[in-house]
Amino acid sequence: MKKRDARRLQTYITSADLTTAVAALQATDYSLGGALDSAWMCLCGALVMFMHAGFGMLETGSCRAKNASNVLMKNLVNVCVGTIGWWVFGWAFAYGTQDPNGFFGTDGFAGLGFYSVDATTGVITPLASCDSSGCQSVMLSWFFQWAFCTAGATIVSGAVAERVKGPSYAVFAFIMASWIYPVIVGWTWGGGWISTLFDVGYMDFAGSGIVHLSGGVAGLAGTIVLGPRKGRFENPEEFECHNLPLIVFGTFALWFGWYGFNPGSTLGMHDGATGAMAAQVAMNTTLSAATGGITVFIFRYFITKKYDVGGLCNGILAGLVSITAGCGNMECGSAFATGLVGGIVYQGASMLLQKLKIDDPVDAAPVHGFCGIWGVLACGFFDWGKGVDHYHGWSGWGCMAETDGSCKTGIAGAAIGAQFILILMVILWSGFLSTLVFLVLKLFESLRISEEVEEVGMDEHHHSPPKAYAMK
Repeated sequence: MKKRDARRLQTYITSADLTTAVAALQATDYSLGGALDSAWMCLCGALVMFMHAGFGMLETGSCRAKNASNVLMKNLVNVCVGTIGWWVFGWAFAYGTQDPNGFFGTDGFAGLGFYSVDATTGVITPLASCDSSGCQSVMLSWFFQWAFCTAGATIVSGAVAERVKGPSYAVFAFIMASWIYPVIVGWTWGGGWISTLFDVGYMDFAGSGIVHLSGGVAGLAGTIVLGPRKGRFENPEEFECHNLPLIVFGTFALWFGWYGFNPGSTLGMHDGATGAMAAQVAMNTTLSAATGGITVFIFRYFITKKYDVGGLCNGILAGLVSITAGCGNMECGSAFATGLVGGIVYQGASMLLQKLKIDDPVDAAPVHGFCGIWGVLACGFFDWGKGVDHYHGWSGWGCMAETDGSCKTGIAGAAIGAQFILILMVILWSGFLSTLVFLVLKLFESLRISEEVEEVGMDEHHHSPPKAYAMK
């Protein structure tokens, strides 16, 4: 058959067949908006999950070679144990139906209620939330938020590296993913009491406070309770990072994953406005990361007169953490300022911990904790509302509006006040509970490895093979 005839055959259709085909198309629910949202969130959730590779490489390179396998193991165990905790308890406390006081969720444990089964036909219907843009499965949200939960928990891994027992860290990671982090989410993203403060609520677009501050405070608690590595401040040259290429690779992997972390927090990609917001968020994220990195790099050069690549890497991460809260409600010049100040905050906090002889091998607390605080504050200070009268917050391109559609006025002070309360509550909740867990583990002599194991290295004592690298 000739191609010409084939094309002609494709055009021959009766009026009745055409009517039937059109009716079938009209009756089909394609839910295009929901499908686009699902594709976007699956992609971004996978990017956030890939950040664990970045954390693993960064932490391994920052520690000594004799503990490399152990550091990698902790990162892997963190994801596995954290996933189980998030499934059994975490999601329910974070996003379940809120208790009357808005403190935590009360249903959805172990995924119960995520779908229903028709008793007669056996047809399975996933639980979904629907609006004008389409429907999203609750399991989609579970997956995306799971990536955030395990990322928050793994921040602690770096702070306690090279001296915490593996099983003890697994216990902490389970508690962090099951209770500590999810309750903070329940107060905020889950619609709890902080989300309605002063009739304005807090603003934390992707988690400078909710994720990074909670992890940074928990890491600080852990490293204080554990104490410094043996000889850390007597012979600091012995504790230099053993593999700078791994640190650089880890930094780039984290920066790459952050484009799922921040732009993905639009929670959809169903229309032009949402796409424009994701683009704005991506641009702000990029500017702040670059600015934070070069700020610390220059600062350390003036101090040491040498180029510090590790400092450059942590400066980039400081800029990323700092912009995470306000990436959706500030313009690009403010993002530049946020990264600049974030780099200074990180450097100051790192020097403070050194002065206090607090041993944080990867500077997790300065990067995630102190810069997390700055990020939440910057989010309020640099909100792109007109002057100091209007406030945008979660409203994105538009101002926060009254019921009649007019802009709310005189609320900037209340909004910034809510930011301070968010910071305070995250520090109290995560700091207190993390300290309590670590102290209980210490009381039962289950927290820290012995001096002999610390001297030889955990890889030699506890891992097979006994070395992470093949030595010839």
